[in-house]
Amino acid sequence: MSTHDTSNTAVRRTRGRTESQRPAENGSIRQHDNHTNMSDATLRNEDMERMKVELIRHVQSRLNELLERALSDSMQSLCRNTHTHPDHTHTHDRHKPDQGKVFVARCSLLDELFEISHIRTIYHMFIAALLLFIISTLAVDYIDQGRLVLDFDLFYYAFGQLGTVVWAWTLMLAYALLGPYYILSVWASLNHSRGWRTCVSAAAALTLCAAQTSMLGIFPVYIVLHYQLPPASRFIIILEQIRFVMKSYSFIRETTPAVLKNTPQKGEPLRYPSLSSYLYFLFCPTLIYREVYPRNPYIRWNYVGMNFLKILASLFYLYFILVRLCIPVFTNKSNQPFSTRTFILALFHAAFPGMLMLMLGFYAFLHCWLNAFAEMLRFADRMFYRVSGNLISLKE
Repeated sequence: MSTHDTSNTAVRRTRGRTESQRPAENGSIRQHDNHTNMSDATLRNEDMERMKVELIRHVQSRLNELLERALSDSMQSLCRNTHTHPDHTHTHDRHKPDQGKVFVARCSLLDELFEISHIRTIYHMFIAALLLFIISTLAVDYIDQGRLVLDFDLFYYAFGQLGTVVWAWTLMLAYALLGPYYILSVWASLNHSRGWRTCVSAAAALTLCAAQTSMLGIFPVYIVLHYQLPPASRFIIILEQIRFVMKSYSFIRETTPAVLKNTPQKGEPLRYPSLSSYLYFLFCPTLIYREVYPRNPYIRWNYVGMNFLKILASLFYLYFILVRLCIPVFTNKSNQPFSTRTFILALFHAAFPGMLMLMLGFYAFLHCWLNAFAEMLRFADRMFYRVSGNLISLKE
């Protein structure tokens, strides 16, 4: 009997020890799992930190490479232009930084941005939108009329009376080239004679003011109003009027102080800008006159052709925007009485096409047109649409 009780007691003790060991084992397992999870999270954090450091190092190296390449290209182009024009490097006609804007050989801003793949993607999106406009217009015409209709009456109307535009522009060019140049030339030759300086300056100023007002002020406005030029032809005359006024003013402003400062000695000829430099200035894409500009060694005619092709594509883009987004909307609006509701609807309908036309105008004129003429004239400073808000001084 005592032996049976002793064995039962031993069994209960053994069972108690076994049951007391199981929670301890479960706790150790949970602790091991928690430790494993913590180690995994630590490893992931370390991997993320290492990837972040590698990414930052890679971006910094790429930026350093781009900066070094840009600096090396700028130095090479500057050296190339210096070697191309060695006779103008050390002359006193060179403008110093404190004398105003200094022209440097550099690429166009958009040309540099188009080297980035992401910017080229946006450019290709605009090309896809142009193709979509063309396909939708042709499809609508084919469905409505049963045939393909290529009607460009809007172009014929907008660019009408081009003969009048050509002869009016020729007269403005002839005056802008010869008028201010020879009036200032006569004034410069007579200005240094004693006793007549004030009278010569007053006569030259009055003559120049009258000529500028009549030929570049009244004459273009008279042509536009008298012949009732269509929109695009009128736009050409007014833009050329503004361009010739600003170009001639820049020539007068830059030449007059130089003539007053440089008094010729006895037997020494008068230093006056050449007509060829002024003619070059009238067509190069800048509004600040200099006798010498940085020049490229050769002309890339394929680049010129591509820019004129892009201008033509921009005109077609503008045509499809007007045909598909503007004319149908405003044709319907013209049949409704004017009210605040119709005005607000017309305003919002015109917002998106207006934004597209502004972007096309910037790209077609300020980039493609000016770059084409800069390339044909080998004008090296292509930063001619730099934003005025980024300038650091009034002289720039």
